[in-house]
Amino acid sequence: MSHHRSPESLNYQHLCASSQCDCGITRRDWLRIAALSGAAATPLLRAGDARAQSFKGDDVPVRIGYLPITDATPLLVAHGRQLFEAEGLRTEKPRLFRSWAQIVEAFIAGQVNVVHLLSPTTLWVRYGSKFPAKVVAWNHVNGSALTVANEINAVGDLGGKTVAIPFWYSIHNIVLQQILRAEGLTPVSKPRSAALGAKEVNLVVLAPAEMVSALAAKSVAGYIVAEPFNAAAENLKIGKVLRFIGDVWKNHACCLVTLAERDVAERPEWAQRVTNALVKAQLWTRNNQLDTAKLLASTGEGKYTPHGLPVLSKVLAASDYAGYEQAGVVKHKGWYQRRIDFQPYPYPSYTEELVRALRATQVEGDAAFLQQLDPAFAARDLVDDRFVKAALAQVGGLAAFGAPAAFTRTETIAV
Repeated sequence: MSHHRSPESLNYQHLCASSQCDCGITRRDWLRIAALSGAAATPLLRAGDARAQSFKGDDVPVRIGYLPITDATPLLVAHGRQLFEAEGLRTEKPRLFRSWAQIVEAFIAGQVNVVHLLSPTTLWVRYGSKFPAKVVAWNHVNGSALTVANEINAVGDLGGKTVAIPFWYSIHNIVLQQILRAEGLTPVSKPRSAALGAKEVNLVVLAPAEMVSALAAKSVAGYIVAEPFNAAAENLKIGKVLRFIGDVWKNHACCLVTLAERDVAERPEWAQRVTNALVKAQLWTRNNQLDTAKLLASTGEGKYTPHGLPVLSKVLAASDYAGYEQAGVVKHKGWYQRRIDFQPYPYPSYTEELVRALRATQVEGDAAFLQQLDPAFAARDLVDDRFVKAALAQVGGLAAFGAPAAFTRTETIAV
């Protein structure tokens, strides 16, 4: 690798010492979050209730919490284009977090009240930690990939190596384990010092912002995560996309728009206005891809992310995906997808399949709640689709997003 670093690379090349890249830091983070249930969560819940009650009616400001990934696009576009204000809402400057553990903790404490959470994380938050969260819309579809070191040419090459995931309760962890098992590999969670069998792949949790540096430092053989960290590795020539997650689970929802149930129940008009703004932001994004990249870039007026325009443009440009189809990286050419796309309706079939898939996925911590969770119940109880249906009606329905008009679909998963 050349010692010359472009301005783009400076966003990622904060190469950690091996102890900092180890999963010990994020493991402690996870254990802290995993403990947030029952009595342990009471102080945070009380703090959140107090914050919510300090505002009258719908006067509560929109306080966005996000990670610097393209999953956050609708929230940031709605803020940057003042779509919340157009709905009569007040906003605060969006708050950037480095890890999913941090954003979950801030959400439970009420420090932020509009967040994008990994779809399996919403299940854990509501049924594992028992925090009353509600999903009101999908935030985006696809937009993730398995990126590996340049010398890795097939999934089988990951045997005996370490791969980073962003969170145990993530679509990334679910799909990665499906991919590994299909190749006869066994996902495990072992200390870095432990020996690995030839058919074992060690999974470690890393914050998305640390993954590119970990790959460059050779402390992991690959990672599976949201964009633009896959595109960043490509642009820096330190890794390549081995598989897009949307090429395994067609048009899956990676992140979901999540509100506290108290806001949905006590401020339904506020929740409706928030959802209206986000649906309009998604529609604008689909039709203004380059302008979206400019808005999110580190050089943009809002400086919402640390990413440069080239890497964001690579993700958001619809034409880019066709090149991967031609190169054979994409295996299901007939699915006609974008690298990342936007469609806000939360199909019940997805939530149901998500529960079933998560049951078959290795996660750390107490996952006993999953065995008692009925998929159809979760689809009804976790998701409140009243607001997104009303918001869609204002913009021409699902057809405006290139989707069939029916609010049902069949999940397509093909490893």
